[in-house]
Amino acid sequence: MNMAGKNPVDNSGDCHGESNGKLQRKVGLVYDEAMCKHDTPDGEAHPECPDRIRVIWEKLQLAGVTKRCVVFGGSKAEDKHLQLVHTEGHVKFVKSFSTKKKDYKRDRIASMLNSIYINGSSSEAAYLAAGSVVEVTEKVAKGELDSGFAIVRPPGHHAEADAPMGFCFFNNVAVAASYLLNERPDLGVKKILIVDWDVHHGNGTQKMFWEDPRVLVFSVHRYEDGSFYPGGEDGDYNMVGKGEGEGFNINVPWEQGRCGDADYLAAWDHILIPVAKEFNPDIILLSAGFDAAIGDPLGGCCITPYGYSVMLKKLMEFAQGKIVMALEGGYNLDSTANSSLACVQVLLEDKPIQASCEAMPFKSTWRVIQAVRKRLCAYWPSLADELSSNLIDQKTPTPIVPTSSSNSEAKDNDHEITDQMSKLNIENPQVDTKVSTSSWRSDLSKVDVWYASFGSNMWKQRFLCYIQGGQVEGMTKPCVGSMDKSPPKGITWGIYPNRMFFGRESTNVWGPGGVAFLNPLTNPNDQTHMCLYRITLEQFNDVLFQENGLNVDFDTPIFDLTSLKLVENNGSTPLEADLAPWYGNVVCMGREGDIPILTMTCTLSLVEKFTSGEIPVRPPAKAYANTFIRGLVEGGILSEEEAEAYIDNAASKPL
Repeated sequence: MNMAGKNPVDNSGDCHGESNGKLQRKVGLVYDEAMCKHDTPDGEAHPECPDRIRVIWEKLQLAGVTKRCVVFGGSKAEDKHLQLVHTEGHVKFVKSFSTKKKDYKRDRIASMLNSIYINGSSSEAAYLAAGSVVEVTEKVAKGELDSGFAIVRPPGHHAEADAPMGFCFFNNVAVAASYLLNERPDLGVKKILIVDWDVHHGNGTQKMFWEDPRVLVFSVHRYEDGSFYPGGEDGDYNMVGKGEGEGFNINVPWEQGRCGDADYLAAWDHILIPVAKEFNPDIILLSAGFDAAIGDPLGGCCITPYGYSVMLKKLMEFAQGKIVMALEGGYNLDSTANSSLACVQVLLEDKPIQASCEAMPFKSTWRVIQAVRKRLCAYWPSLADELSSNLIDQKTPTPIVPTSSSNSEAKDNDHEITDQMSKLNIENPQVDTKVSTSSWRSDLSKVDVWYASFGSNMWKQRFLCYIQGGQVEGMTKPCVGSMDKSPPKGITWGIYPNRMFFGRESTNVWGPGGVAFLNPLTNPNDQTHMCLYRITLEQFNDVLFQENGLNVDFDTPIFDLTSLKLVENNGSTPLEADLAPWYGNVVCMGREGDIPILTMTCTLSLVEKFTSGEIPVRPPAKAYANTFIRGLVEGGILSEEEAEAYIDNAASKPL
C-alpha cells in the first residue's frame, strides 16, 4: 500500500463548487494512518486488519473523489467525552494498552476479552477512531459540512459501557451521539437516528440508548435465533427499549445468511423509512459496516455497492442530508472499498442512481418484516397496516451472487461501479439460478452416508421431521424437511468413544434447556450410543442446514464431495462458521461397510467455551429428554430407567 506512513493532506478549505450548474455538497473525509498501527502483536493474519482502511482511502483517491471532499486527519477523543457512554474504569482500561505495557501483559489481557487483540498502538488507535467520529459529527451538526465519512478503525458498535468486544474498544458512534446531545445543546440537535447496517447486531449501541427517546436506534443484522455473533437475545425484534426509550430501539433480525439488496431495501421501505418520517431526526449517524457485502468472509450476505448506494440515498431525504458515516466492519477488502466509494459518491450527489433491483426478498425476510411491524406498530402508527399479500407472496428466486472484481478491473471502472454491479441483476432478470442448486443436489443425491445421531434425532419420528417436515410433541416449531423426503434406506446402532454433553441456555425448537453435543476428540473411557441413518449426502446437507437454523434453499451445499474426502482423511472438518455456528464440525466416525459414518457437532473451540463456562452447560428440557429416551427405548438399546440414568450421567459429569 503506497499510503503506509502517510496522512492525507488537510484539504479543509471551501470545497463547495458547482457541478453541472448544481452546488456541490461539502463532504468531509477523515483518515489517519496512525490507526493502521493497531495490529496483531505477532503480525499474524486477522480480518480486522490495517489494510481495511488503507484500501478504502486508496480507492477514493484513485476515483478522484478525495479532491472534491474536505479531508482531514484524525483527532483523539477526550476522556470526558468517552465517559458519556463508557465507565471511567473502562476508559482507564483502554488507555492502559500503551507502549509502556509489556507484550506478555497485553497478551494476557487480550486473552480474557471477547474477540479482541492488543498491541502497543491499540489505545492510540481507539482514541483516534472515537475522536475522529466526534469531530466530523460536530462539523456536520455545525453546518461546516453537509455530510461526512469517518474511515476509522478499530470499529465501535459492539463495545459496551464497561467492556471491549468484537474488535471494538470504544463505541465511536455512541460517543458522538451523546456528545451532541449532552455537550453541545447549542447546536440544536435534539433527535438523532442511528442506523446500523453492519451484518452483526450493534449490541453496545443498543444498550447505551436503551432508555433514551432522543435517539432512535435501528439495526438490521443476521440473528438466526441468537446463534450469530454477538449472540443471545439482544438482537431480537422484541428488544424495543425501556421506560421513556420504549419503542425507540428497532431490530430487524434476519433468519439466515445470503440476504442481499432486495432484502435490505424491503426493510428500508417497509420499516425504516416510514419510522424515520415519523421520528424526523435532526442528524443521522450511520454505523457503516460493510460485512454484509458480497464475498465478506464473516458476513455471508450479498449486498452490492449499488444496494448500499440506494440505502444511503433513501436516508439522504431526511435531516437535510446531514449524515455521518462511521466505518464499522467489512472484511473483504475489494467489496469494502467498492461499497465505500459508492456511498461517498452518493454523499457528493455525483449523479442519479440509475438501476433497479430485480431480485425478490426471501420468504424469511417478509416473515421478519411482518413480525417487526407488528411488534413496533404500537409506537409507530405508520407500521400498523398489514402488507399486501401480492407483495409478500412474490416468487423468491435464489439470489445471484456476483464475484468481486479484481483490483485492476476496479481501477479502470471506479466511476461506474454502482451501474456495473446493478447490471448483474438488471440485464439477466430471467436467469434460472436453480440450475446450480439442482446440479449440486443431483450430484450429492447419488452418494450415501450414515448419519450418526446422538441426541433427540435417535428417535426415528423426530429425525423424520428433518427429512419429511413437521414436528413431534415437545417441539415449539415445525421443521421444513429435506428437499428429498425419501425415508432412510437403513437404520443401525453403535457405541462410540466420545463424550456426550448438554449445553446452551435454550434453543428455538426446544425452549429453555440444553441440547446434546459430542466432543469431537475420542476417549476410551467414554461411551456414547448413536443411531445411524443411511441417507444421501444431499439429505445430510439439509439436516445440517436445519440443525444450524437455516433454510434448505441454498444454491450451494455446506458439505460437498471435497469436504467428504477431507473428513475421511482428517477425521473431522470445520464448516463455514457463519453458516454453521453450533453444529459446525462434521466428524467421521469410521465406515459401515463401504459407507462413511458422519456426525455433526460443535467445534473444539466451542467445547473449550463450554468447558470454561463461557457458554453454559445445562441439563436438557423435559420434552427434549423424553424424545431422547424414546429413541433409546424404541431402538431396543436401553430400558426407560437405563435411558434416564444415561442422560443424568451425561448432564452431571463435568467436562
